Amino acid sequence: MKTLRDVPCGQTVKVTKLEGEGPVKRRIMDMGITKGVEVYVRKVAPLGDPVEVTVRGYELSLRKADAEMIAVE
Repeated sequence: MKTLRDVPCGQTVKVTKLEGEGPVKRRIMDMGITKGVEVYVRKVAPLGDPVEVTVRGYELSLRKADAEMIAVE
């Protein structure tokens, strides 16, 4: 399974599934990352944390741990 964490800079991917449970999953969904939405990976910090993405027209920084919970294709 490919996660948002594995996507290189400059690529657009589609969210297929959200892992995690309870408040963590809810927080990711509240940020606008839901199944079927397109996510563009803008930047990845040198050590991989955070990952900067564009989703639904706004920029968002995600921690590595959160990015690993988002399955993409």
